[in-house]
Amino acid sequence: MKTKSSLTPLVHFLVHLVRSIRAIIRMFLLFPLVTACAIGPSKSELDAEVKRLCAVDGGIKVYETVKLPSTLRDKYGGVRIPSKALAKPTDEYYYELDIHYYVKGNPSMSRSQYKIIRRRDGKVLGESIRYGRGGGDLPGPWHDSSFTCPAIGATPSLESSVFLVGDDK
Repeated sequence: MKTKSSLTPLVHFLVHLVRSIRAIIRMFLLFPLVTACAIGPSKSELDAEVKRLCAVDGGIKVYETVKLPSTLRDKYGGVRIPSKALAKPTDEYYYELDIHYYVKGNPSMSRSQYKIIRRRDGKVLGESIRYGRGGGDLPGPWHDSSFTCPAIGATPSLESSVFLVGDDK
């Protein structure tokens, strides 16, 4: 049978082990919070920058409108505009999309420029510029939040602003 004096070092070792494990668990639980707060710009800082840049050049700019017969619209009234890479030689119009990342990672901030171009002369008929922030939230099983300006769906689409319904004649 073990005496009290021989159990004391074992008990001290186990108590120390449990305290160390608790400290490691706390560190792993607090690490995401500390790194989210300490590294890079915050969500609110990026949201403010998105609003500022959006006020400078965000939104839709139409340089020329085109009247299309309603027969060229789909059943929802939309116009199919392919990307430049997928446009066929017979497509009169195509779009180009350029995305520039100001901040990469989590959170991220970007500028998206979407242009509709007429093939025969290369003229830009209109462009839409949108700024956005994604992420910057505490890690977890949920989707990251985002913020865009102008807000998605808040303004008419570039297609409906450039392509007007004309006469079927």
